[in-house]
Amino acid sequence: MHRMSVGWRFAAGGFLAAFVFGCASTEESAVRPPQPVQAEPLLYEWNSTDLFGELSIIIDLRSQIAEVYSGGQRIGWSIVATGKEGFDTPGGEYTILEKVVEKYSTLYGKTVDAAGSTVRADADVRRHSPPEGGRFVFAPMPYWMRLTWRGIGMHAGPIPRPGNPASHGCIRLPRAFAIQLFDYVRIGTPVRIIR
Repeated sequence: MHRMSVGWRFAAGGFLAAFVFGCASTEESAVRPPQPVQAEPLLYEWNSTDLFGELSIIIDLRSQIAEVYSGGQRIGWSIVATGKEGFDTPGGEYTILEKVVEKYSTLYGKTVDAAGSTVRADADVRRHSPPEGGRFVFAPMPYWMRLTWRGIGMHAGPIPRPGNPASHGCIRLPRAFAIQLFDYVRIGTPVRIIR
């Protein structure tokens, strides 16, 4: 009986220690409920890979949305970033005049110093010179779809605040959407820009 009570006490003590230490470590390493993750806003949808008619695009400057139609049926839409104040995107009827996969602005970009650090992020080559030893880095405009010979077009680019203008007059598109659109448009595809 003595052996049993020693065994019982040992077992009870072990259980108590496991319980006490188990609770302490559970509290310290308690899994916190996951923090709500804000979903990134949906910037575009592309609903079809089959064209069944003439492609056309409508860009609404007020809503900052482009809609793509094929044979009169909407096959996609995208948030865009058009011209900010002082660089308004002109409304009107246009057609695609040129398509270039790797295009760079001839006016806008950034200035960098000799080490490559940005000195001015929003630079205009006509007004901002790079520091000595630095250079002007022209802004990339990939998947360029020209609308005017005066430098207005659609291309992949940042949309820093969806729903708000942000460009120097061009129509910026989310990159994945720009790639798809670029593949489908042709020279002559109509684009209407409305206010």
